[in-house]
Order: sequence, then structure tokens, then C-alpha cells
Amino acid sequence: MNVLLVASECAPFVKTGGLADVVGALPKALIPTGVDCRVILPLYRSLQGLREKATVKADLGKLFGAPAGLIAVKAEGVSLILLDAPDLFDRGAGIYLDDTGQDWPDNAQRYAALCKAAVHVAQKGFDGWKPDLLHAHDWQAGLAPWYLRQAGSALPSIVTIHNIAFQGLFPNKLADKLDLDPSGFSPDGYEYYGKISYLKAGIVASQRITTVSPTYARELMSEEFGMGFEGLLQSRRSDLVGILNGIDLDAWDPQTDEAIAANYNSRALKRKSVNRDALEKRFSLNANPSAPLFCVVSRLTAQKGLDLLLAALPVLVGRGARLALLGSGEKKLEEAFRQAAVAHAGSVGTIIGYDEKLSHLMQAGADAILVPSRFEPCGLTQLYGLRYGTIPVVSHTGGLADTVIDANDAAVKAGCATGFQFAPVTLAGMVDVIDRVCDMFSDQKSWSALMRNAMRHQVGWETSAAAYSDLYRSVLNGREEGGE
Repeated sequence: MNVLLVASECAPFVKTGGLADVVGALPKALIPTGVDCRVILPLYRSLQGLREKATVKADLGKLFGAPAGLIAVKAEGVSLILLDAPDLFDRGAGIYLDDTGQDWPDNAQRYAALCKAAVHVAQKGFDGWKPDLLHAHDWQAGLAPWYLRQAGSALPSIVTIHNIAFQGLFPNKLADKLDLDPSGFSPDGYEYYGKISYLKAGIVASQRITTVSPTYARELMSEEFGMGFEGLLQSRRSDLVGILNGIDLDAWDPQTDEAIAANYNSRALKRKSVNRDALEKRFSLNANPSAPLFCVVSRLTAQKGLDLLLAALPVLVGRGARLALLGSGEKKLEEAFRQAAVAHAGSVGTIIGYDEKLSHLMQAGADAILVPSRFEPCGLTQLYGLRYGTIPVVSHTGGLADTVIDANDAAVKAGCATGFQFAPVTLAGMVDVIDRVCDMFSDQKSWSALMRNAMRHQVGWETSAAAYSDLYRSVLNGREEGGE
């Protein structure tokens, strides 16, 4: 079975968030299930070095006025099809944002071009390979299923919603330029409150819709979390499924990780303290072995609940705990955490930005990782925490609720707790869970048991890849039974 993944990001080549990790890991995880994947991805400026590895090239003529072609590349165990359109993607700054932090003004055309290129591969194949199914990821790939349907193709498609907050909204006046059938601009089509929605186009046109955790799939059908899409998703309830993300167990392995100060496993937890010392030094934090060292590796946004953490810092510091934070995002939060590091020198350390290598040391060196999100489709940092014995402290929402077993009395007695959950996502809830963590940390026997439970938790792709493979086959079988 051949599957074409359509995405704007793919780790380790280009990444702004968890989407890239999923798209980079899933093709390799699917190989044992008999699925051969190709990932079609824009050839951004940062990927120009991959040209040297190109095995096949094809000319697409022009896409929305920009000369375009395809390049086949095999790198890091992933088979890539790169959309070579320099006028659209050979740019500095970010892949979505210009150097002023604003969306590129032609993002509509850029990602429509990606979708057009994907449909070309879907219909005609490339490099001697042709897909049986197209799998679109997030709004940037949302027009691919729509273009397939608009072309009258029988090839089935699936769309995965990684975060419904990002819907790919553009002015309706672009419909003609984007080669969108005007009859589709309706409540039953790609129209969303007077605008074009790439994500809605994908949801409407796909045979199945997936999201990245079972709880998030249920949440999306509610007014609180659906962000205006709840009615549409309720109408597609039978086609909506939540499949948990996994992580790359080779890239994230405390026994072999070259980015950390000392390797360890669940039988050698004392070596974790070497990483703790290194982390304290990196963030200029005081040592205090009697209280936990928390970490945060996150985008700094309201979604992530980090304003609550700011408000709870006096309690955290008052318990003798420390915080190391790495992230970037909303300027107000960036500045607030910088100021917190000054106000609580030695107890709070802040690095604004992103550093992949440092994120590994933080997972290895911290005692607990805080993920107090107001909503979280799946989340990956808590999975890295489980893998590294760094206890996840999470809000009860989305994939966080599906991956962390709260250390309540019953779970602790049963020996199955792996972390801490709290709800509601309020300051009181945040303060309460910090106190719970500090209380348990003072009992090192219980804390060590919690760490071992966490490290035994299955966080790889094996189960999830099998679920995707089964879903692909059910879609293809349904098509055959329907005679399409």
C-alpha cells in the first residue's frame, strides 16, 4: 500500500512544532505494517542542501504563476518529494512568517501550490511510484483532498487535524486565483464565515478525519473546543477518529542521547542527577536536592496556560522548587518570564528561543515537566518526559489526559501512576498540583517508583502506526466495496 503524506513541515528537515515530528516519524513507523510512504514538502531555503541528493526531477510548469518542479530525495530514512518553487519558498525568515513576524502575504498561493503538486503526484505518480491514498496534515495541506475531489479523482484521502486553532483562513476574493470551484463556497463546502478555510476544505472532502488523541477527537465536537467546526465534525462523527501521536524512540533515548550530560536508564536513575547538575548550571539555578526542578519547553502562548504558571511562581519558589524555561512566542509572556528570572534569581531561569539540543538536556535533567495547557491536541513534551523519567505535570485535556496517569491515591497504590493531572485549568488548580508534586518529591521512594512507571510507559509509534495502517486499509476496502 502506497500513501502520500502532504505536509508543510517534516523533522528533522524543517520544524516549528509537533506537526514536523509526526510527519518525520510516521513514515518510518509504517514500514513494518506494509505501508510505503512518500512525504511531499516544500523546498524551503533551509532545505536547499538536499538538492545534491536528488535522484529524479520533473517539471510542473507554473503553479499560480511561479515556475515549479519536483525533486525526489531519500534522507534520514524518509522518502521526500520536494516542491521546487523558488519564487514561493526560497526565502529567508520563517517558513510561515516574514522577518517582521507577519504571515507571508502569499501564504494562500504557497500552500495551494503544495496541494496542487500533491494532486499531480496522486494522479500521475512520480519517480515510478504512485499512491493508493493521500494523507493531508493540517490546514496547509487541506486543499489537496478538495482539489482531488474537484478533479473527479477516485483516489481516497484522509485529513489529520493537529490543532484546530489553525484553520487556514483567506479572503473569498482569492477563490478564482486559487482555482477553486465557486460552487464550493458554501456552508457545505470550503466557506467558513465568509472566508475560504483550507482546513474545512480538507475535512469536507476527505473520506476520514483523524486527530492526534482520542480525547481531543471528542473535545472537537464540543462548542468549548471545536472553534466553530463542532457542528461539521458532529456531522462527520462516524468518520472522525483519534490516534495518539508517538515519539521517535531512537532520537529520544536517555541511554544513548548524545545531547545530555550522562546517559541512564530506569535501573541507573542516580545518573540522572548528573544531568540535573548540568541543567542547574546552564540556567544559573541554585542546587536544592530536597525540592523538585521543574522545566518548561513550550511555545509561550495563552493556549499553553503559562500565564497561570507565572502567577503560581511565588508558591513554586516558596516550596524551594526551581524552574527552567525554554520557549518563545507572545512578547508579553517572553518579557514576563525574563522579569521572573530576575525577580527570582537562582530559582527561575529563562532562555527565550528554541534549542533542540538543550531541550534534550532539560528532559534529562529536570525532575518534572510542566504542561498546563488550556487545550492540547496531543502534546509531545509529556511523552519525552515519560521516556526520560521526568514526571509530566499536565492539565486534564486532550492528549495530555490520554497519556498521563494521575498519581492519585488509588493509582499510586496500584503502582500505575506516571505523572500528575489537574483540572480545572485555573490558578488554584495550578497551585494545588505544584504542592502535590513537591509533597511526593519529599518521599524519594515514592518518587523513584513514579519515575520507573513513567519510563515503562509505551510512548513509541508501534501501536499508533498500526492504527493508521488499519485505517488506511479500511478506507481502501470501503472504496473497493463501494465500487468507486
